[in-house]
Order: sequence, then structure tokens, then C-alpha cells
Amino acid sequence: MRVAVVHHWFVTRGGGERVAECIAALFPSAELFTLVASPSGLPSTLAGRPLHTSLLQKLPLARSHHRHFLPFYPSATESLDLRGFDLVLSSDSGPVKGVRLDPGALHICYCHSPMRYLWDGFEAYRAGMGPLTRAAFTLTAPRVRAWDRESAQRVSFFLANSAYVADRIHRCYGREAEVIHPPIDFDRAAPFLDEPIGDHYLCAGRLVSYKKTEILIEACRRLGRQLRIAGSGPEEARLRRLAGPDVKFLGGLSNHDLWREYARCRALLFAADEDFGMVPLEAQACGRPVIAFGAGGSLETVRTQGAESTGTYFAEQSSSSAADAITRWEQTGEPSFEPAFARQWAAGFATPIFLERYRNFVCGHAPAAASAAASVAEALAVVST
Repeated sequence: MRVAVVHHWFVTRGGGERVAECIAALFPSAELFTLVASPSGLPSTLAGRPLHTSLLQKLPLARSHHRHFLPFYPSATESLDLRGFDLVLSSDSGPVKGVRLDPGALHICYCHSPMRYLWDGFEAYRAGMGPLTRAAFTLTAPRVRAWDRESAQRVSFFLANSAYVADRIHRCYGREAEVIHPPIDFDRAAPFLDEPIGDHYLCAGRLVSYKKTEILIEACRRLGRQLRIAGSGPEEARLRRLAGPDVKFLGGLSNHDLWREYARCRALLFAADEDFGMVPLEAQACGRPVIAFGAGGSLETVRTQGAESTGTYFAEQSSSSAADAITRWEQTGEPSFEPAFARQWAAGFATPIFLERYRNFVCGHAPAAASAAASVAEALAVVST
């Protein structure tokens, strides 16, 4: 059986790339396909594997500005040559669910989300564009959206990273999806469990508009709380102008330094309406609570009920709602919080669980794939290096 692993693009390192890495570890003989790739975006465990890119790879600025090439997504996706492959395993929050296959080939798509900028987030993304970009986007998006919906019908089976995304897949594509939560590197927390806990809060992730970092800055300013911000992105300059002396920007951190920040914070603050969101679970793996906007993937990653609560929610994406939640947590949640509860909860999302569930799903629908698949232990040894 010839197996291909397809990921939308390897240009940054994040949760989607971790999923693609795990899928590839389960199928060590699989060839890799993507629209565009850069060395910094390719997980080190995939170096040396056959990697095929699309026609976008040859276009100037495509790697650094791939999202501006939306009109070319359909033709670039369909240019990937997957002839001769029996099983295609895609990891997608872009267009690569639309790859063309031989008749009879099986395509299992792990969907991180339908493209937000074409579907639920269309107006928000459009509003943030300059006049020329907005005009081009408005003109071309309907055609790409229609292609995206049509191409989703070529997928044999959908998997979703959360119930939230499974519902979006159904609304956008009219398809059902089984939920398999993505993997967190739970064991990475082990060296930091004895770190001293500070009196500051932490915000971590890409500094982009939908993360709503500004409301966390304002909430901490109102309360006189210290906030440390780990990450960088296009919103950084604006956020620095909003921040006062109690906010410290840490920039992009190494994995080691980021996980140490998780372990030292009083609590993680998370304001995004996220498809899933690994950051809250990474903080909980370090035994720290999470104060999150109560929508989207956070409803599946933060436990707020019962004696073993791991955090709390705020109801609105506003600084006042976030400040109220911080105050409520300090008064009623924090005194009874146990780090062991958070770690136990996060352990349910660890990499071995993802590997086992994903492997069982693939081999259950394609029994012949078992001969090409590594064991969970073998795959775990690869992704843990």
C-alpha cells in the first residue's frame, strides 16, 4: 500500500504541524505533500522524507505570504501529483482536502478547521484588509469557497480536532466528522513541575487579531496585575502601545523557555475563540489553571465543573468580563485549586492517546494500512526525539 501524508503548508511550527508529524510517524514509508514549505516550518523528524510541493513553491513571496495567494489555492492543490497512492492522509486547515486521487483511493482528512477566512471569519478578515486587498479578496473568495465545498465531497472520511470544528464541518460541507483531539506533548512538562510559581499571569501564542490579547492587557491593567506575553506576530507593535509597565513582552520563545513560563505563571489567560487550542492544555500539563473565554475549543480543554476544576471561563470577549473572571477565580477557584487535577485532565490529551485513536481509525477503515503502519510505541519514539 502506497501512503501519502498531505499538510496544507510547512511554513510555521504549530499544532497543525505537530499533528502532521504524528501522522507521518505512524506511516514511516509515506511520502509528504504540501503547498509550500520552508526549512523552519518542517518538523525535524520529517527531514529527509520525500517532500513534494505545489506550483506555489516557485512563486516569489509564496512561503512568507501564502495566505495572499488564495485565488491560486485550487489549482495549486490539484497540481499535487498523488497518482498511484492508495491511501491519502491529510492534515488540513486550508485547501488540501481537495487533492485529486486515483479512483478507489481512500482519503482520510484530519480537519483542523474549514478555512476561517472563507467561512465563519470571512467578514472579520475582510474588515482588517487594506482597500486593494479587500477588493481582490471580495472578488475571488466566493469562487474559492464554492470550490472548497465541492472538493470536500471528495474526502472519504473526515476527522475533526474538536466537537466545535465537527459542527463547522457539517455546516460548511454537509459532512459528518469523528472527533479525535490533537496531541499535546504532555511529557515536556516534567522538568518544570518544581518551578517557583510567580504572582503574574501569562498569555501565550501568536499575536494576531483574533487572539484578542488586548482585552487581557486591559483586564490586568484594571486589576493592577502583572502580565507576561509570550509570542510575536503582526499585532505586537499595537499591543505594545496599549501596554503599561506591568506588561512584559517576552517575544517568541524556545519550547524549553515557553514551558518554563507555563509552569511559573499564576494562571494562563486565554481570550481567543479557538478551534481547539493547545496552549491551555500545555499550561494544565504544567499544573497551572486557565482562565479562558468560554467558547469554541476552550469548552473542551478547560474543566470548570466539580471539585477537580482546572480553571474558569469569562462569558464575553471584553476586558471587563475577563477582569471579572480573574477576580472570581482568585476569590473562589484559586484557594481550592490542585495542580494534580490539571495535570490529570491534560494527560487525557497526550500524544500516545492521539496516536492510538488515529491509528485505529485509519486501520479500521483501511485494514491493508496495518502493514504500512508503525506501532504506537514506534511512532511515539520518533515524535518524542
